[in-house]
Amino acid sequence: MRIFASPFLHQNGGNIRATDNEITGKRQSKNTGFLLTGATGFLGIHLAEMLSQQGYTVIILARPRDNTAPEERIKALFDWLGTDGMPSCVQIVPGDLNRSDLGLSWNDYHRLAAGVDEIIHCASDTSFSERKRAQIEKANVENLHHLLDFAAKSRCCFFHFISTAYAAGKRRGICPEALVDTRSFFNVYEETKYRAEVTAAKRCSREGIRLNIYRPSIVYGNSWTGKTLRFNAMYYPVKILVFLKNLYHKKHREQDLENADKMGISFSADGTAHMPIRIEASPSGGINLIPVDFFTAAFSAIMETALDGGVFHITNDTIKSISDFIHYTQTYFHITGIQAVPAEDFPPDKQSSLEILFSRYTEVYRQYMQDERIFDNTRAAAILKQKGISCPDFNYRIFSRCMRYAEAVNWGNPS
Repeated sequence: MRIFASPFLHQNGGNIRATDNEITGKRQSKNTGFLLTGATGFLGIHLAEMLSQQGYTVIILARPRDNTAPEERIKALFDWLGTDGMPSCVQIVPGDLNRSDLGLSWNDYHRLAAGVDEIIHCASDTSFSERKRAQIEKANVENLHHLLDFAAKSRCCFFHFISTAYAAGKRRGICPEALVDTRSFFNVYEETKYRAEVTAAKRCSREGIRLNIYRPSIVYGNSWTGKTLRFNAMYYPVKILVFLKNLYHKKHREQDLENADKMGISFSADGTAHMPIRIEASPSGGINLIPVDFFTAAFSAIMETALDGGVFHITNDTIKSISDFIHYTQTYFHITGIQAVPAEDFPPDKQSSLEILFSRYTEVYRQYMQDERIFDNTRAAAILKQKGISCPDFNYRIFSRCMRYAEAVNWGNPS
């Protein structure tokens, strides 16, 4: 395993753009202008809210979508968060990361450059599909070059890059909080986030811009309210199980019993579904889950404290096993028959029709349901401990909050 020499600070002969005192002084007086990308996404809008609550000037680069202006998109998200209108410290700049000039006129480009002290890059394409490789590479790598070009031309002194813990790639055991030479990945998303990290580190070092790389694991909704904008990742396998239960329960009520019988699904008088599905599980693996409220608190603490730059894993020390996840799902949704089994007890040629159907829907998340990667978070944990910040265990109580919210909003689908 080759770890790159630290590319974060003083690698260009000490020619950094701002001293520690200058950075902290501007932050304390709330004179720092933060440029934020990806604010129309789940993590991005939470970071926008957090920064605005702290009194910073937040400049959001966003583009129109579906004939909706950027201002309307951002305002709708602040409304969803429960904010009383869009904060006055938030400015919207209609722009486009897909373009080398960020979609701005020459005057607007340089006017923006003069007002940006730090950049938080949260925009990315989180798709896993290889058939979308060109699209994902464009969003995660090429567009980063456009933003780094802007950073070099601006007065930006600190670049905050939201990556992912899974940029570690195909690895078993400990994954260091460092840039590690990695060649093998489970999907194009992991690969492009890794490539983006290396790109950002090299360019920021050359330009004298400090760099923090934040690597969250799988982020779910708010641990207190269950609120979320996205129902992928840990939600998706549960959503598929609920969909199958409801589908065959409907057939059962309509006396279309043949289809349910073929799948081995049956229902008791109280509506409990028996769904015999084996899910492959690793004895030592599981799902690393963090709530969005922990992510934003951790980001804020690390941003405030880690002025020398570095890589920080924002992860959960307690891995949630597939068995626990199955137990929560069966208890909440009144299902029986699902069980976690080791790979040797689950050969592909011995799967039932129901198991094949479930596997087909959830294949993209299979690796993350039995992940054996262990994310070293020594540097991040030291900062969070000092600030009294800890990640809650993803227990049944939090699972229930998340599922209640998912049901209340029909899993994000319009009624």
